[in-house]
Amino acid sequence: MPRRVPLPETLKLRPFTVVEGRDAGLTRKRMTGNDLDRPFHGVRIASQAPLSLLELCSAYQQRAPAHAFFSGPTAAVILAMPVPPRLSAPLPLHIAVPAPHRAPSGKRIIGHALTISAESIIEVGGLRLSSPARTWCDLGSLLELADLVAAGDHLIHWRSPLLSKQELERAVADYPGRRGRPRLGQALDLLSDRAESPQESRLRVLLLLGGIDGLAVNHPVITSGGYRYRMDLAIPERKVAIEYQGDYHREVDQYRRDMTRVSRLEADGWYVVLVNANDLHDPAELLSRLRQVLSRRK
Repeated sequence: MPRRVPLPETLKLRPFTVVEGRDAGLTRKRMTGNDLDRPFHGVRIASQAPLSLLELCSAYQQRAPAHAFFSGPTAAVILAMPVPPRLSAPLPLHIAVPAPHRAPSGKRIIGHALTISAESIIEVGGLRLSSPARTWCDLGSLLELADLVAAGDHLIHWRSPLLSKQELERAVADYPGRRGRPRLGQALDLLSDRAESPQESRLRVLLLLGGIDGLAVNHPVITSGGYRYRMDLAIPERKVAIEYQGDYHREVDQYRRDMTRVSRLEADGWYVVLVNANDLHDPAELLSRLRQVLSRRK
C-alpha cells in the first residue's frame, strides 16, 4: 500500500481550503483522505476527532465572505455565554451578513441578514462575530426569560465584565429587531452583576417572578464565631438564606464544608433553604415551600 502523502507543515494545524491545498501540491485524491475532515464544502482540516464549535467556526471562516460573521447562539458560545444545550451544540452554525447582503446558505449553517452597525461586529481569537451586547439582544427571541437573564448576568459579572448594564440598556434601546424586545426589557430589570452561576441566576428569576421580595444576591454574613460566608441569595430581614447546590457539592470535602457552614449559620439564627436542579423543575412546589418558611419567620 502506497504511503499517504504527508500534509505540508503550514496546513497541519489549521483549516484550509481546497484551493490552498492544491497550491500546496495536494492532489484531489489526497484531499479526500480519511485523515481529513470536510466540515464544509471546499474546506479541509486535519482531524479524526469530532470538531469543536471553535474549530468548526475557524473552518467555515476559510470560505466565508469577508463581511460575514458569527451571530446568535454561535456567537454566544464563542463568548462563553451560558445558553441551553439545545442552542450550544456545535452545529448548525449561525452565520450572518450585514443587510442588504443576502443571507448565507448551505449545509450545517443557518444564515441571517441583519441590520447591524460596524461597531457591533468584533473579532475574538481570529473569529468575526457580533459584539456581546448585540449577541445578547439577538438571543432575546430565542431564550426563555430566566436563560436570558443568566446570559446577561454573565456579561456584566463584576469580577470580569464584558460590558456594563448601562451598555446593555443602550444596546436594547438601539436594537433594530422587534422580536424579543419586550423580553429584553423585562430581563434588564432582573439582571445582577453578583450572580455566581447560571443556575443561581435562573433561581433568582424564579423567586422574583414568584413574588419573593427582599432578595439580596451574594449576601455577606459574618457569624458570631467570626466565620465569613456569602449566601447565594438571602432575605436578610428574615434571616433566610437560599443556597443553590450544584453537582460539585456532592464531592466529599465540599459536602462536609457545606454541612459545617449550614450548622454555623443555623446556630446564629439563620434558616438555610437548599435548592438543587430538581427543585427548578417544579417551581410551584419550591415557591410554596419557601413561602411556608417565610410565614414562620416574621
